[in-house]
Amino acid sequence: MHKRNDAADTFRQLAEGLSLSGTPNFFKALVRQLAHLLHVDHVLIASVVSDGRIADTLAVWSAGELQANFTYPLLGTPCETVVGRESCLYPCDVQSRFPRDELLGQLGAESYLGVPLFASDGSAIGLLAILHNRPMQVDAVENDIIRIAAAQAGAELGRRQAEDALRRSELTSRESERRLNTLLNHLPGMAYRCLNDSDWTIQLVSQGAEALIGYRPDELEGSRLVSFASLVHPEDKPRLEQEVEASIRQRRPYQIVYRNRHRNGNYRWVWEQGHALFDDAGEVVCLEGFITDVTDQHEAQRVQSAVVQVASTVTSRAGDGYFQQLIATLVELLEADAGFIGLLNHPVAMERTAPTKALLANATMSTVSLVASHTTLDNLTFMLPGTPAERVVLEQESVVYQGEELTFPGVPLRAKAWIGRRLDNARGEAIGVMMVFYRKPLTTNAFARSVLQILSTGAAAELERRRDHRHMHRLAYTDGITGLPNRIRFMELLASMSEEAVALGHSLSLLLVDIRRFKEINDLHGHYVGDQLLATVAGRIQNYELPQRAVARLSGDEFALLLPLADEARLLETVRELGVVIKQPIQLDHRVFNLEVSIGFARYPNNVPDVGELFNAASIALHHAKRGEATHCPYTHAMRHALERRQWMTERLHLAILEGRLELYFQPQVDLASYTLTGAEALCRWHDAEWGWISPSEFIPLAEERGLIRMLGDWVLEEAARQLSSWQACDTPLPGRLSINMSAQQFADPQLTTHVGELTASVAPSAIALELTESDFMRDPDQAVIITQAMRRAGYALFIDDFGTGYSSLAYLRRFAADALKIDISFVRDMLDNHHDRAIVQTIIAMADNLEMKTLAEGVESAAQAELLAKMGCNQAQGYWFGRPLPADEFAAKWLTT
Repeated sequence: MHKRNDAADTFRQLAEGLSLSGTPNFFKALVRQLAHLLHVDHVLIASVVSDGRIADTLAVWSAGELQANFTYPLLGTPCETVVGRESCLYPCDVQSRFPRDELLGQLGAESYLGVPLFASDGSAIGLLAILHNRPMQVDAVENDIIRIAAAQAGAELGRRQAEDALRRSELTSRESERRLNTLLNHLPGMAYRCLNDSDWTIQLVSQGAEALIGYRPDELEGSRLVSFASLVHPEDKPRLEQEVEASIRQRRPYQIVYRNRHRNGNYRWVWEQGHALFDDAGEVVCLEGFITDVTDQHEAQRVQSAVVQVASTVTSRAGDGYFQQLIATLVELLEADAGFIGLLNHPVAMERTAPTKALLANATMSTVSLVASHTTLDNLTFMLPGTPAERVVLEQESVVYQGEELTFPGVPLRAKAWIGRRLDNARGEAIGVMMVFYRKPLTTNAFARSVLQILSTGAAAELERRRDHRHMHRLAYTDGITGLPNRIRFMELLASMSEEAVALGHSLSLLLVDIRRFKEINDLHGHYVGDQLLATVAGRIQNYELPQRAVARLSGDEFALLLPLADEARLLETVRELGVVIKQPIQLDHRVFNLEVSIGFARYPNNVPDVGELFNAASIALHHAKRGEATHCPYTHAMRHALERRQWMTERLHLAILEGRLELYFQPQVDLASYTLTGAEALCRWHDAEWGWISPSEFIPLAEERGLIRMLGDWVLEEAARQLSSWQACDTPLPGRLSINMSAQQFADPQLTTHVGELTASVAPSAIALELTESDFMRDPDQAVIITQAMRRAGYALFIDDFGTGYSSLAYLRRFAADALKIDISFVRDMLDNHHDRAIVQTIIAMADNLEMKTLAEGVESAAQAELLAKMGCNQAQGYWFGRPLPADEFAAKWLTT
């Protein structure tokens, strides 16, 4: 496998594949999606049958397409080590580990990852296998993908098996009814003969009476202990009387199901069939019949009807609509007064023994659907300990027939009884509960318990899917370090708020905040400290009170704020206050950090007429803020023009370097004692066909900023060496050395000496002097010492340019293997009139003498400057007084042919 490029996009693709849950093509879509996301050769999902010995594939992806399903034995295969156990990874050589597995050889698999699939009750029902023809490793994100896919595959397989079981149950129920009819017609239950009086006085009853209602025949006959009519449930007795009277009038048998009270006080459902016996006068002599217990069949039929009713009523397939319809239907079906489905704040592992209350001490539960008194109420969150829901979590199923009166915050209900069922995920962890409540005490619960037990599987699967969906949404749209919306989510917010601003004619402001030199903090103190700083800054931005604002983290050290309806004065005040808030010192452990920020901002419609340009405008403003000294910068159209010019110039410069359309000019360097030529400095010049001459002060910093400076530096080195060779071939060699400027980026290369040698191989190293500014030397002084010493050993001369303008340490300067110090033009320009500059020049010359270095003054423009420098002891100079930079041919004609 390979590391994925975009976790957010990956989880969105996975969510799209999982959205087919409940459809016939779910498993086929899932294996195709997994193969694509994980970049593997083979993926299969299989159910396990025959006590874990045989696997039947449900979907197979191999060789870039779906394959036909097949059955294969698990003995001697890596799948055997997975079923019902833990996930198992064989990163390589899987065929040699399982030589009996012919499938591995057929697929050419080199590595194998297997994940077990579990039903909601924790039983092993299948496996997910991922095979690759090369070794594989699984990172954290890929592990999340596989875990979520396995959970959803297990839930889908469990759902399908449950549906199959329900269909088989229906067939079994019909067969049971047929057998029941046979038994009722041929086997004794409770056969009776009774009078047709108000007590239905028993004259004769079979021994089956005791098994049916708990009374012996002698206790029933003659109503000696109890009359049969008194055992009929009061709610059913009128119906039974009406049925018997109707059958007498119509001279037909009667059949009826009703409830009879057992001797132990419980009511049982019975089925009775009988008929009246008449005398010759047509008067009823007695009633004869047969009664049998049908409680189990009746409850099963009620439960089955209830499940069918729920299935037909609940039309929403997923999400809040599903839960609301489900609990509303259950409350009505079970004749309850209230009910809810609740989600635990985190899954709780359920061991073989019931977990102690300590595991749930800080647990909270949030309702995802709540119904009371036939009204859907707002969801609420409550502490779990001490509630009926805690008891359900601990016991899996809990029934309280009559308890202490219970109330919920904001719920107009006082319940005295409840029934609850715990909802578990595929790993057997408790994730929620499903409960119904009653105002009055309960007398029976079998029906409600059965219904809850059956429907809990689907509710648990949907709860887990909901949790996985929220997890994927969080990964896709939330920044993991700060908890803020990420760039993808922010762009969605920007689009929606932009549409609203245009539709309502409101203003919309965008602020982009960048932490200056944050990368230095990350590199110096580590990413852990950097992440803590980012989280602190995010908290400060979030806690800064702004109405209707949206905040996001866009990238490593960049944050964004959207402010609707902020006028220009309020926007400027917000920018200033936000800068102050963020720059407050941050203490982490024993370190205190003082952050500096850059803020670029733009406002629609004042700065940009099209709201779609708002982000681009704020980005341009941030770019200017980061380049300048000001901490915040509003967008102006001039910024766009300047940025466009820099972009166009970057493209034209790149092309000019590639096509060799640059030119080297050469400025003489002379000895101040003899005024003879001692060398020259190579200076890059660029004449663009459309723009004309472009100043080096513009295009060289641009090359450094846009990553072109190394390419430009290589061209200068090659061209300088070529020109030196050309002059030598014409018998007009350059006396002394040719000075070539080096950038800090070039000097950061540890192999610089070798690289320069390859580019200037046509001339001797002694013909070249490399110039680096004082500040560039000090970026990494230790590496500079190593490189300069290597340069000296190779024969190159080294000049420290612009000396006196940086922050050199004399200790390091002594260690640098430099040949000369170049005195910066800023000191030479005013040295005749400014005694401070004159003192600095004198100090530099004296310091160079003590370090056995030469000095070369830049920018000499008068004879007086040259004379004073010579008097001070400066060795060499260059400037307009001696000669301006000239093209190679003109320079040779003026300086090399005399």
